[in-house]
This record gives sequence, C-alpha cells and structure tokens, in this order.
Amino acid sequence: MLKIHNTLLRDKQVFAPIQPGLVRIYVCGMTVYDYCHLGHARVLVVFDMVTRWLRASGYRVVYVRNITDIDDKIIRRAQENGESIQALTGRYIAFMQEDAAALGVLKPDHEPRATQHVAAMQRLIGALEHNGYAYVAANRDVCYSVRKFEGYGRLSGKSLEDLRAGERVDVMEGKHDPLDFVLWKHAKEGEPPEAKWDSPWGSGRPGWHIECSAMSSELLGPHFDIHGGGQDLQFPHHENEIAQSEGANGCRFVNYWMHNGFVRVDDEKMSKSLGNFFTIREVLKQYDAEVVRFFILRAHYRSPLNYSDAHLDDARGALTRLYTALKGVAAAPVQIDWNEPHAARFRAAMDDDFNTPEAIAVLFELANEVNRSHSAAAAGLLKALGGVLGLLERDPVAFLQSLPAAVGHLAAADIEARIAARAAAKKAKNFNEADRIRAELLAQGIVLEDKPGGATEWRRA
Repeated sequence: MLKIHNTLLRDKQVFAPIQPGLVRIYVCGMTVYDYCHLGHARVLVVFDMVTRWLRASGYRVVYVRNITDIDDKIIRRAQENGESIQALTGRYIAFMQEDAAALGVLKPDHEPRATQHVAAMQRLIGALEHNGYAYVAANRDVCYSVRKFEGYGRLSGKSLEDLRAGERVDVMEGKHDPLDFVLWKHAKEGEPPEAKWDSPWGSGRPGWHIECSAMSSELLGPHFDIHGGGQDLQFPHHENEIAQSEGANGCRFVNYWMHNGFVRVDDEKMSKSLGNFFTIREVLKQYDAEVVRFFILRAHYRSPLNYSDAHLDDARGALTRLYTALKGVAAAPVQIDWNEPHAARFRAAMDDDFNTPEAIAVLFELANEVNRSHSAAAAGLLKALGGVLGLLERDPVAFLQSLPAAVGHLAAADIEARIAARAAAKKAKNFNEADRIRAELLAQGIVLEDKPGGATEWRRA
C-alpha cells in the first residue's frame, strides 16, 4: 500500500487515485534560458523515479512536465544575446532534453510549453475576474486579490499577517495589497513583439504562476492526483497555483503535493549568488551519468542532497560494486515476483514514500548473494529491480570499461595497505570504515573477495 508524504498535510497518506488505476501527475519543469543545473537534475530524476514506480505498481500514469519558455529572464537574455526568444529557448530546450536523456529520464507523456497555452491562461484569468478574484491594477497589469481566497498559505504554513510583516511580495503601484500577484503583465515599451499577445486586458503576456494552473487543468483536468516540484516552489509558486486554480474552477486542485529537497554544497544551498553553482553538463564531464543518477537516488527525495566530489566518488564506487557483481554472471531474465523476499523488501521501501535508500540497500543484499552463489536468478532479480529505478540497465563490462582511465592504476603495495586497513577496521568492528575502504577500492577498479578463514584476495575489474 503506497504512502506519500503530502506537503499540504505534512504527513504520509495512503495513496488513493481519484480514478482507480489511473494516476495524473504534474511537475513544474524548467525555465529555459540557460543550462540545467544539479537542482534541475534532482527534479528530473526524482519524478522520473516516482512515475517509474507508479507504473511498476500497475498504475496507468499520465505525466505532465511543463516548460516555461517566456518570462522576464528569457526576454532579457535574448535581448542581451541579440537573438529571438524562440532561438534562445529552442536551444536550451534541446540541451535540457539531452541532459535528461543522459540521466536516464524517460520523456513525460506531455511536455507543454507556456507559449502554446496562452489562450488557456487567458480563459483562467477571465474566470478569476468573473469570480471576483482578479482586478486590473493602475498600471494595467491584472492581479490576483490574495486576501479574497480563504485558506491562502495552507500549503506553505504561512499566515497572511506573517507574509505582510515580512514584505515577501514587492509593493507595486496600483496593487490593492502588496501580497497580490500578477496574472497578466501589460506589455512594456521595448519588449519584442514575440513577447506579447492580444488579450481582453490589452497587449501583454501571462505571469509565471498562471502558466502551471492553466496547463495542468487543460491536460489533466481541474482536479488531479499529484503535483510535484522542488522545495523552493512551495511558496509562492505552488501556493499561488492553488489560489488561482481553486478560485477559478471552484473545486479542489490537487490531492497530494510532493516536494524534493534542495541540493546543497558544503551545507549551503546551491545557488548562482553563492558561486557554488554546477550545471549538469559540467558534472557529466567528470562523472558517468548513471553515477549521477545513482547519487541522486541514494538520498531520500525529501532530504537535502549534499554535493561534493567525494560523495560522487563514493557513488561511483558503490555503483561499480553492483555492476561488478553482475559482470561474471549471466543474469537470467526474470518477471519480478513481488512475494520473493528481496523483491518484497524493495517494494515495502518504495511504497513507504519512495524510500530509495532502503530500496538500494536491497540491491546490495542481492549483489552480495550473487557474489556468494553466482546465481543467475539472483543476478536477474538484481538487474530487474535496478531497472525499476532506471539503474543497472547497461552491459556490466561496458560500464566497468567506461570508468575513468585513472581508475585501476593503484600500485599493488597501496592495495595491500588498504586491505590491511580494512581488516583492522573489521577487527575493531568499525564496519562503516571497512565498507568505505571497499567502496574506495571499487571506485578505482579493485574488486575484493573475502575468502574462508579471513583472507582477502583482490583483482582488477
């Protein structure tokens, strides 16, 4: 029985789709004016994992992940580059899709672009105006009247008084309240023609928040099962989506809200302003894309993900250990029997709010069994369960040969010294250190085989 941590209720809930057997899920995608960074990678991989597990659980899934291809940053970047908005966004959409494919992310069922759904956004704004939630400000922008929506702040846990005291929304001339946000932006002088659409409120373009409300309701209906995105979108973006969608449609918007945690570098949130910003492409120059996927999935999706070369090196070593177990055994094709003990533990972990760290621990249990027994059935199950997470789908020899050239060039004396250190750690019952040394050697292409009597032999993968 799948349980999902619902941000709205701050607790795990048993998952029950609106329509039995069908799951409709919407995830906020990228604003395409630059390369995707590791924060984007986490969103891509996490919700790819979620949809893969829902499908493996027997659900039919309709997965929508949008693309924001019009906003202030896009207009500014295109003008700085001296190119059209379409040329800029088209280029970075292609880069994003290349990055996603490299990370093993399956394409969503729908990938709507904001510029293709402006008419739907205008209809939604019209409904909000009709229902008394929207008004035309003095500067001719159309704004949402936050205080008219009962329950604003329930997703983020913020009260209107706290928001007002914290001045979290810029005061704009003509707004009825500083908390109100823009639904339709009146065209400004100097903006290119491709950034403007005719509307009942004059030439302009949609605000950012209205995009997702319009595209999700158009493709999934006004009430659907799961809405996901990064933790940074919880407020104000997702809070505003609820206000817009429920204000316009008069019904509940989403049943389950999911948010993945931040990517952190040296215990600080990764951001351009701090100068600790890494694009997916930069990381993939140094690490295999499956290693990056494994690194992301080895942490629970709601927890912070701490980026460092050391953590990625450790992930590479751990993934190498799994592939090494498969290297010498012909994995038998298997249809997963979810009553088999390993598969049952894997399923229990994934049904507990997509607990991928526990699920991956099951993969290592199976790898140990394969190393001991050389069982083709165990190898087949290891490969099949890994495939549910989008892992272990490559030829083991090809993966091991793809490791960096520097891997596997430790001198024999260095290897023996590390084996001795591992033996000392095991004797002292410091098994975490012993496992770390094994993983470190695996990352450098050195496979350890413990023999009866306590001896350890090694070989190069």
